[in-house]
Amino acid sequence: MVARSFEGMGEKVRRSVFDTRDRAEGLAVLEQVYAVQGARRGSDEDFAMRVSTAGVGPVGLERVCWQGAPAGGVGEHPGVLRVGQVLGGSVNVSSGRDVLACQGPFLLPRGPYLSWWEGLDILTLTLDAEVVQDQDQARALSGSETLRLEFTGAGPVNPALSRYWSTGVTHLSRSLQSGDEVMSNPLLQAEMTRSLVTALLHTFPNSFLERLRDPVPEPRPASRGVRRAVAFIEAHLGEPIGIVEIAAAARMSPRGLHAAFRREQETTPLAYLRMRRLEAAHAELVAADPAPGVSVAVIAARWGFAHAGRFAAAYRDRYGQVPSATLHT
Repeated sequence: MVARSFEGMGEKVRRSVFDTRDRAEGLAVLEQVYAVQGARRGSDEDFAMRVSTAGVGPVGLERVCWQGAPAGGVGEHPGVLRVGQVLGGSVNVSSGRDVLACQGPFLLPRGPYLSWWEGLDILTLTLDAEVVQDQDQARALSGSETLRLEFTGAGPVNPALSRYWSTGVTHLSRSLQSGDEVMSNPLLQAEMTRSLVTALLHTFPNSFLERLRDPVPEPRPASRGVRRAVAFIEAHLGEPIGIVEIAAAARMSPRGLHAAFRREQETTPLAYLRMRRLEAAHAELVAADPAPGVSVAVIAARWGFAHAGRFAAAYRDRYGQVPSATLHT
């Protein structure tokens, strides 16, 4: 196993690559990465396996390329939530009486499951279960103080959300392979994790989505609350805040604050936060000296923008030019 980690402003960026033509060694690594046990050993003839991983904080990406005779085993990972996507070959997964349709993104069972694979190339995204099941984010988005988060299905709610999830994983993969100075930024890490949890909550069937179907109560006037929210955002612009923290500062429920912002500001609290961060990034680009070590990516990451293309598009829409033009003016 060849592994590298980098120390930065936030947590370490973890990367590793493992190649083997020894089937027993490959199965041992699968047990380590995926907790797959009881797999058949079989023959080493024409066998090859590569496992590459990348991650930061509670988020990880794993890609396994398996060549050779079919294999199978029992998997279980109660401490994490893992979404798989088959890029090549095939895998069958069953849990109790349920057989998963492993086409497109699919949520793996947390309890014991049987799997059988052949010629497999699979990409999985792993999130720490405690982070996902932190009730504050799900309760804030749903507006329910009594929500108990439970996932009730393995496949995406619809094809559009399937594509949405896959696009997000692609962006994450590129980000984790980008400069370590960018990915070590704690604000960027927090925003990336929050975005992935939100995507997970909206993509796969769960009690949060069921709660969203309930009628929204008629919002009450909340000018003071909106003003408190705006003041809090301005004071904590460079910190890893989200709707939970903003609503608490406003002394309102997240759902009520969202409705009040829509009514009074014609936007949402998080959209307002992104707009103010974009303005802060613009101000820094204007003031920056384009010397070695100063880049658009580093400045964008400092204000929570992980995806260079999206940042550039938003910046161009707002300021009429690409960020690099501002930096080098």
